[in-house]
Amino acid sequence: MLLCMDDADMIRSRFLKLQPFLDERLRRIFAAAEAEAIGRGGAEIVSRATGVSRRAIAVGKKEIDAPPATASNRVRKEGGGRKRTVEKDPSLMENLERLVEPLTRGDPESPLRWTCKSVRKLADELKAAGHEVSHNLVAQLLHTMGYCLQANRKTLEGSSHPDRNAQFEHINKMVEVHQAEEQPVISVDTKKKELVGNFRNNGKELRPKGDPEKVRVHDFIIPELGRASPYGVYDVTENAGWVSLGIDNDTSAFAVESIRRWWRLMGRERYPQAERLMITADGGGSNGYRVRLWKTELQAFSNETGLVVTVSHFPPGTSKWNKIEHRLFSFISQNWRGKPLVSHEVIVNLIAATTTKEGLRVACRLDTNSYPKGVKVTDEQMEKIHIERDAFHGEWNYTISPQSTCE
Repeated sequence: MLLCMDDADMIRSRFLKLQPFLDERLRRIFAAAEAEAIGRGGAEIVSRATGVSRRAIAVGKKEIDAPPATASNRVRKEGGGRKRTVEKDPSLMENLERLVEPLTRGDPESPLRWTCKSVRKLADELKAAGHEVSHNLVAQLLHTMGYCLQANRKTLEGSSHPDRNAQFEHINKMVEVHQAEEQPVISVDTKKKELVGNFRNNGKELRPKGDPEKVRVHDFIIPELGRASPYGVYDVTENAGWVSLGIDNDTSAFAVESIRRWWRLMGRERYPQAERLMITADGGGSNGYRVRLWKTELQAFSNETGLVVTVSHFPPGTSKWNKIEHRLFSFISQNWRGKPLVSHEVIVNLIAATTTKEGLRVACRLDTNSYPKGVKVTDEQMEKIHIERDAFHGEWNYTISPQSTCE
């Protein structure tokens, strides 16, 4: 049966009017009915007029001819449809992750992840590796993996050191070595000091409409409450955090005491056979690589525990890439957003209640000790430290071993 252009246009017109009301199954049944009415060559004509494939039209014809008792309400057979590329190519996601792994740009677990390569270049590299992908699919996968394009932002705390990338790679290698030997690896830092009291805290939480929680207008410190200094210890391997909430000065003594408490209450139980401990830390602050008290306190910690302590500092201007920032502190901030930190007890409970879908667990205790500023460490004390500096930037990478009892 021959069909004129006017009749084909009528089929297309009917289909376009009905299309918003048709699901996948009804579309193919409609097309099959039109093709059957035309007769010979109807499937080709209807396919061109509606865009429904000839294969789908053939399936629709079988559904029309099927007895009512065997007809199904399913739009598609169970397991039907084209398989997703990631299902047919299980290694695709892993290889894409490896291409954009930002060893020299930042924490690979950061909530704000980005790539320096365009999706087209990534697609080309994946094709060269034998994967069948398009740049659109790469963009979809990156979005699923939590990546997004971001413009430059002034967040670096200092100038870029020429060996910055090499230091990141060195840290990554040392972490892998310690983890392979089942030795603990921790990332440490002090979170931003917080005013204690009914002060405004950024963020929003659910409240009855028109009844926001009332807080102080001005952020003047309350002398009897002061500020709280959360010092964090993040176990990179176990995805577990420890926070000491200090109420005095953020000194090296406070920092190492926080590490000591983590070891006594969490680390020693998790790593009963540990002989070494690796610490990754910022280059400044209470755990800075230039701070003498930091090294003398670590020597005391090493003597007490018998652990050989290896320290690797992040280069100047890269503190935001410390893993603890993105794997622990960011989630603590999310957990207490919009909640005034009215007391030390409230802060401790909010920190300890922080969890993630990836299984993060956090413990927190209040540290009421006093940590005076201005403690001087003499040259003689420094000479007694059992410190071995790495051949690569020994000021950033060094190991402190226990002293003998006679020293």
